[in-house]
Formats: sequence, C-alpha cells, structure tokens
Amino acid sequence: MIDDERFRRAIEAIDSANADDPNTIEIHGEVRPKELAHAALMTEWVSRLHPEAGEPLLLAARAHHLRRWAVPRADYPEGRAGYLRWRRDLHARHADDVGRILSEVGYDPDTVARVQTLVAKKDQPARGVSDDADARAMEDALCLVFIDTQLRALADQLDDEEKIVEVVRRTLRKMSPAGVAAALDLPLADRDRALIEQATATSE
Repeated sequence: MIDDERFRRAIEAIDSANADDPNTIEIHGEVRPKELAHAALMTEWVSRLHPEAGEPLLLAARAHHLRRWAVPRADYPEGRAGYLRWRRDLHARHADDVGRILSEVGYDPDTVARVQTLVAKKDQPARGVSDDADARAMEDALCLVFIDTQLRALADQLDDEEKIVEVVRRTLRKMSPAGVAAALDLPLADRDRALIEQATATSE
C-alpha cells in the first residue's frame, strides 16, 4: 500500500528540485523547465502502460533525470569514453540525489535502494532488454518521452534520414511490444510517424 502523504511529499520534493532547470522545453504549447516536464511525462507513461506500478517504480520514473543539468556533458571529453564516463557519473548523481530526498521524507532503506537501482540503471544491460520488469517499464517510458518530445529536434539537427532512422531503430529495440505499439499510436507529425514506421519495417 502507498502511503499517500509520504508519496506526495516525495513527488513535491523531486519536482521542486527539477523546477530549477535552466533549460526549457515546449510541450503541447506550454513552456516548462525541461526535466520537470520530462519527469511528469515519465510518470504518465509508466502509469498508463502499467496501472499496477508499485511505489518504487513511480518514484524512479519521477526522479529518473533528477537535476540532470548539474552534470553537463560538456564537462567531459568528446568521444565514447567521455560519454560513458559522463553517463556513469550522471546516474550516480541521480541516485544520490533521490536517495537523499526519499530518506528525508521517511522512506525505508530498502525502498530507497530499489529506487536508486532503477534510476542508476544498475540492472540495465549495455545491449538488449533487462530481465527486471520495472527497468523495462522505465525504458519504455524513457523512449516514449524521447520520441514524443525530442525526435523532431534531433532529426532536424542530424538532417540525415538514414542516421535518424537508425537512431529510431535502436530506440525501438529497447522497447517492449506494448511500448512500440504506444509509440506508433502517438499523435505525431506525418514525417515523424514515417520515420518510426520505416525503422519498424527495417528492424523486422
């Protein structure tokens, strides 16, 4: 059973931390701090695809990119080695930050550790799909938020249809069948839907 008051305080604390994001994003005509908006969308997708989601999963969805801007990619060397180091440090920072918040509002060590594991992607294989159902739910939600809010900007930036189709193909491979079906059902522009359909067709 979820302790509604404790859960509410945790969500408020996470949202308050993300509200400081200096980066913004426009979603459905509303400009909001980027990570605050992404956290809300993550929660919505997890709840929609997994109505039975437990408290640790819901908390992890809200905190998946907690204060992400505090560990800038630009502070690390270019190239794959620098990228991997950044991701490792980023995940550790997310886990530390959410652990502190959850402990302060009264969560037990086991719940805190479980949320930290999900946020830090400790059970996520480098390639392929995790055996952890909650980790798979997180990955579905992450991919759906990317497709819904960032796909078009990335496609414009790359300006290379073959490259963006490959990005979408790799994204879809991380997702469950239910997640892929949800992606195909998104109210996307025709050109973005075509990218997903092309990536889906070439991955079969």
